[in-house]
Amino acid sequence: MDSITQLYKIGLGPSSSHTMGPRLAAQQFVGAHHDAARYTVTLYGSLAATGAGHLTDKAILDVMQPIAPTHINWEPDTFLPFHPNGMKLEALDDAGNVTAADTVYSIGGGDIVREGQELKQAESIYPLTKIADILKWCDETGRSYWEYVDLYENSDVWDYLARVWNVMKSAVERGIEAEGVLPGGLGVRRKAVSYYVHAAGYNSSLKSRGLVYAYALAVSEENASGGEIVTAPTCGSCGVLPAVLYHLHTSKGFSEQRILRALATAGLFGNIVKHNASVSGAEVGCQGEVGVACAMAAAAASQLFGGTPAQIEYSAEMGLEHHLGLTCDPVCGLVQIPCIERNAYAAARALDANLYSAFSDGRHSVSFDRIVEVMKQTGHDLPSLYKETARGGLAVIK
Repeated sequence: MDSITQLYKIGLGPSSSHTMGPRLAAQQFVGAHHDAARYTVTLYGSLAATGAGHLTDKAILDVMQPIAPTHINWEPDTFLPFHPNGMKLEALDDAGNVTAADTVYSIGGGDIVREGQELKQAESIYPLTKIADILKWCDETGRSYWEYVDLYENSDVWDYLARVWNVMKSAVERGIEAEGVLPGGLGVRRKAVSYYVHAAGYNSSLKSRGLVYAYALAVSEENASGGEIVTAPTCGSCGVLPAVLYHLHTSKGFSEQRILRALATAGLFGNIVKHNASVSGAEVGCQGEVGVACAMAAAAASQLFGGTPAQIEYSAEMGLEHHLGLTCDPVCGLVQIPCIERNAYAAARALDANLYSAFSDGRHSVSFDRIVEVMKQTGHDLPSLYKETARGGLAVIK
């Protein structure tokens, strides 16, 4: 299982799989074939079906066009066997002959895999890759999840998490000040500032919930406008964890150090899902994005409020369990409807999961690892209509 630094990627929205991944693929291809006369990029499956709405073409052209003329082909009805987000990059000479070609898959979270290469590219640093085993380790050693992360990560992981936290905070703070209509043609107005202002007029309980909504909307709207965010675990679900952490930091006074430790725990749970299943909406639906984000945020909140390792696991399990079967059906392929509201609801649900587990002793019937297995199978059973192709569900209402 890779470092959590591979889960928390800092970059520009609106999509880790459709924007960040293709941009990285283009950068690497141009770096290896910078002397081409022109380039051709063919997008397949989900990458082609919703790429325009996710600014996939812009991400690619921004990198390749300054080097050589670039043409993009769209093949939404062609699904390559390895993953729904496939793309072929070709370099051509002056005569139009293909001099180099590379088939790449954007597998979610900003990660890419080349055809013929092993899925896991980075060195595996964690010996335990199931929460049940890590929970047992916690019970035997008296330590917590963040200490397991600290044990196996490089020492500079805390500097990286501090940078992640700063980007998250900045996205919240930019988002609650920004106004206007989001790009893409749906005419969706930013709502974070309105929710933030209205929250002040309610009693403490409703104000708290309104602020959580506002913070999640703020980050998700920043992502939808192409702003800088952190994949947690993806761009489409990037508002959930920052909303919960920012709210608890500002309203409860949790220190920066405790927030970073909560980030480490959240990253561990997200990493478990990424390693054993998927966080790609094109592969398993939105349950792998917003559902996993909710689980991560629930685990972080539970730790901050002093939950035991068992209670933290229970919080995360509920966060994911109650998103099982959630489809990825963005209207017009944009990360706006229903994605932005889903982030706000999931942030509130994460806090509810923490509260529910806090009333328990942490014992429950279905483990987090089992929910991950079910989520993976459910995602594979979902028709492609409901996995980021914008051809089913809410995506066909316009």
